[in-house]
Amino acid sequence: MGHKVVVFDISVVRALWETRVKKHKAWQKKEAERLEKSALEKIKEEWNFVAECRRKGIPQAEYCKNGFVDTSVRLLERIERRSLAVQSALSKERDKRSSEFVFELSGDHWKEFPDSLKEQTHLKEWHISNTLIQIIPKYIELFQAMRILDLPKNQISRLPVEIGCLKNLKELNVSFNRLKSIPPELGDCENLEKLDCSGNLELTELPFELSNLKQVSFVDISANKFASVPICVLRMSNLQWLDISNNNLSDLPQDIDRLEGLKTFLLYKNKLTYLPSALLNLKKLTLLVVSGDHLVELPTALCDSSTPLKFVSLMDNPLENTQCQDGDEMVESERDRQHFDKEFMKAYIEDLKERESIPSYTTKVSFSLQL
Repeated sequence: MGHKVVVFDISVVRALWETRVKKHKAWQKKEAERLEKSALEKIKEEWNFVAECRRKGIPQAEYCKNGFVDTSVRLLERIERRSLAVQSALSKERDKRSSEFVFELSGDHWKEFPDSLKEQTHLKEWHISNTLIQIIPKYIELFQAMRILDLPKNQISRLPVEIGCLKNLKELNVSFNRLKSIPPELGDCENLEKLDCSGNLELTELPFELSNLKQVSFVDISANKFASVPICVLRMSNLQWLDISNNNLSDLPQDIDRLEGLKTFLLYKNKLTYLPSALLNLKKLTLLVVSGDHLVELPTALCDSSTPLKFVSLMDNPLENTQCQDGDEMVESERDRQHFDKEFMKAYIEDLKERESIPSYTTKVSFSLQL
């Protein structure tokens, strides 16, 4: 019996494939329409838009209102024009800072102040960072016009008592140095408004004499070894911002409500087991951030969504670092980690302030990379 050969009419085969091609194109069209209307495509569009805005340095508040992202091109163009105007203003501000009344110094090749500085007593601002300078010279008392001492991320081990002679000083930033104490004479700087001693790692107390600083509205003593809120801080009647996070606090004083003007209170990374009801008496408090790992008791009114207070409980999950390091290297590593953590929380808190409400819970996960 011979082979059987099946013969097809070519027109039938062509018609079959044309039908399949039409069906496939119709399916592709429907799929494209589905994707266009789908939430995933909307999320992708918003994500790309947000990434573009961040790349151009546009603040989140400009394109995100009440949790919704406005992706219109016209909005982006308008924001870009405004951003350029802001950058221009910042450029002018930098030029202003570079005036003859401002002294700036940076770089690890600096181990001490230049000799010529002693003669420039007309200066109003010092901006010194990332140097190896350890000591502030005693002749600082000659700078009676001083308004701002901005000295972060150096190797400063102590402040001279002569700093108390700066009666016009408004801002003092000695964060991320090597300070172990603050001189009582700082309490004589009666016009001080901002004090930042964060990231020194070894500070355990502030002198009682700082109670005289009635104009202070901002205090940051985070990333140190405070076991309690300093008494002098409780007597700063104009205080609005207090950051005492990342210390050794196990409780808060019952008279914490003395700080009647307090608006922002950062307490995360401590060992608090409860929060006193006195916090409810802080009528101006709008942001309270704590670590919830050890909390077993807190006033229920703190979580009441009808109040203007944003209460955030962070659940930390630290990973122990078992890598062997020398003492100095470990301290520097800890200081860098604390600085990174502080910058992260700064961005997070700024984001919280832009929102009208906060998530029902917030989880912060810490990652540790060992090489």
